[in-house]
Amino acid sequence: MSLHDDMVAIGQRALAASRELVPLKTRKKNNILLAMADELEARREAIQAANATDIEEGRNAGLSDAMLDRLLLTDARIDGMITGIQDVAALKDPIGTNISRWIRPNGLEIVKRRVPIGVIGIIYESRPNVTADSAVLCFKASNAVILRGGKEAVHSNAAIADALIEGGRKKGLPENAIQLIRTTDREAVKELVRLEGTVDLVIPRGGEALIRAVTEMAHVPVIKHYKGVCSLYIDEEADIEMGLGITVNAKCQRPGVCNAIETLLVHEAIAAEFLPKAAELLEEKGVELRGDPAARAIVPAMKEATEQDWYEEYLDLVLAVRVVESTEAAIAHINTYGSRHSDAIVTESDSARKVFLRDVDSSTVYVNASTRFTDGGEFGMGAEIGISTDKLHARGPMGLEELTTYKYLVHGKGQIRP
Repeated sequence: MSLHDDMVAIGQRALAASRELVPLKTRKKNNILLAMADELEARREAIQAANATDIEEGRNAGLSDAMLDRLLLTDARIDGMITGIQDVAALKDPIGTNISRWIRPNGLEIVKRRVPIGVIGIIYESRPNVTADSAVLCFKASNAVILRGGKEAVHSNAAIADALIEGGRKKGLPENAIQLIRTTDREAVKELVRLEGTVDLVIPRGGEALIRAVTEMAHVPVIKHYKGVCSLYIDEEADIEMGLGITVNAKCQRPGVCNAIETLLVHEAIAAEFLPKAAELLEEKGVELRGDPAARAIVPAMKEATEQDWYEEYLDLVLAVRVVESTEAAIAHINTYGSRHSDAIVTESDSARKVFLRDVDSSTVYVNASTRFTDGGEFGMGAEIGISTDKLHARGPMGLEELTTYKYLVHGKGQIRP
């Protein structure tokens, strides 16, 4: 059987499974989810052994430290996967809830009700915990899911998927509700995103190159998150110590993820006081700073920033720094160079806060908090399916509601249209 035929068969199996998922009651779905969490715990050592193989192969292939960190499954990260599944089980089930209801003058009752999307394809790189997050969220929203991870995590993804499927099967998980594409052949992605009539939506998670490639190849709808060029603006009325703490956290706590900041903007009135302190703290963490002329005049050790640096998603310990003359200038920079992901202001000024929140065109905008909170778990969604920088139909961290659509249910008593 050819790869094309294999992918068509996977799609058909997912479509059949999606129809079995529609009538599942919430209690049954939750029992299945908890069994999945138990199976992950039971297979912890096997999952970590598989992950060790991926880490070794990645190191031999020359993956960066940041990429290896994204790939690594520590005990804490496995605990996080298990807790995430338990949290999803505890969340309210959106399926079957009424969004709105009204009665027309002719007596027709119209109900707008949440329903599953159907079959969702998830294409992702590096982080194997995405296997669990994506599978359980899609399942809780009664969608069948087809998973295709990157070759760098092939052993980890298989071990996690096998645990989820086997654990779920013990409590009645429909066959093929969760499928993992196990080939590393890149043509499999092309085939997946062209399964019109079986796959309803594709969500790519990874670098900009992957997402653009998926979008260009796809014949089915795609929710995109091209990159996370996140900025932090230190306003002239910022609390200096708060600004320093948020800067270090937003850049250094985990630099290889999409909600870490890549650009630091500082108001010119506070730059001479703030930047030397920030540079000292960041350099202690191994951060390379690339500044504009005004920033370099204050901290000469900074490298010179180029125009490309303002667009760059480093995913590493590199930070671009610019001094700006106003809040409006900071907003203009973010809306010009940013990726509509997550951006933050540190300020004690009510007027600066209001204009920043209103005018920054991003999915998530913060006041006096780190951008690292843009995450489904941190937002109370349990796990997350990804972070959308699109505006239709989902934006920001995607949880259960974003994995649903709706239909109209119309009840009549013999009405006919005149």
